[in-house]
Parts: sequence; structure tokens; C-alpha cells
Amino acid sequence: MKNARAAIRYAKAILNLAKDSKEETLVNDDMLFIATTISENNEFEVMLRSPIVKSSDKIEVLNALFGSKVNNITLGLFHLLQDNKRIAMLHAITKQYTIIYDFDKHLQVAKVTTAVPLTKEIEAQVLAKIVTLTGKKANLENVVNDAILGGFILRVGDMQYDASISNYLNELKKEFDNSHYIPKI
Repeated sequence: MKNARAAIRYAKAILNLAKDSKEETLVNDDMLFIATTISENNEFEVMLRSPIVKSSDKIEVLNALFGSKVNNITLGLFHLLQDNKRIAMLHAITKQYTIIYDFDKHLQVAKVTTAVPLTKEIEAQVLAKIVTLTGKKANLENVVNDAILGGFILRVGDMQYDASISNYLNELKKEFDNSHYIPKI
């Protein structure tokens, strides 16, 4: 990634600043909100990266979208990026911040793939099970993929547990393919 090192440096600096004022969790919430907003709006990301759009116009858009909804540290980041002509890096910085924040707080990301979205009750059960299995808390990311037909696939760190119906059917298929039983006619 082109500006990955710079994004990490900015993210670390913002985290340290947020820690000094004991607002790192609020800033993390801001970063997640901004990252989601950018990810869901392709035109917004294109505008932030565009060399044609003036940085003052980009700041106006950022202030209009996030001004009343984010922490002062986050607003300061916008202006710092404007001064350094690096507003295009905002999305990368938000992602790096959350990664560094999670590592600092000993949080891990658990990715659960299901055929339908998780309910709050099931989500709570999955989070409790992850703590039992790994001894660490986790942020849950639910990915909906109807190709798994049912069940779930849980990935935490480098561990994966596949309890999907599609996996079960593939295992059955392998068993049938490996059996050498030839019916008599």
C-alpha cells in the first residue's frame, strides 16, 4: 500500500494524543464511524482522493458530515491532514488506528460468516464462547454469505471453525467419492 507507513505513523500519533486525554475509546468510535462511512460511499472516497478537489472543499465536506458527531481530536486530525496535504490518507489512517487500538486493548477481531445476519442474542452467545475459547475479548464482525446455506464459520486470529452446511455437504461428497463401493447390477 502506497502510504501505509505514513498512515501507521499518523494513527499512532493520534492514539497517543487520545490516550493523554483519556479519550482513545471515543476516538476509536469516531474512526470506526468514519471508516464505515467512507467504505459505504464510493463517491465520498473518490472525492477525498481527488487531486482536483481543493483541500479546503474537502475539509468543508468533512466538517459538514462529521463536525458535530466526532471528538475534537478527530477534528484536529482533519486539519492536520489538510495542512500536510494528506487528506486522501484518511481512510487508511482510520483503519490503522482501529488495528493499533485493538492491539493496545488486547482485543481481537472475530469474523463470523453466516447465511443470515446474527441476532443480538446469538451475537452475545458467540462473544461469550470466544472469551471461553481464547481467554480474550473480541470485536465481532458478521459477514453474511448465503452460499454457506446455514450454520456458521468462525475465524478468530489464525483459528477457524467451520460448522456450515456447505462444509458438511462437501465432507459428505468426499466420503462418497472416496468410497470404493460399486453397486452390483
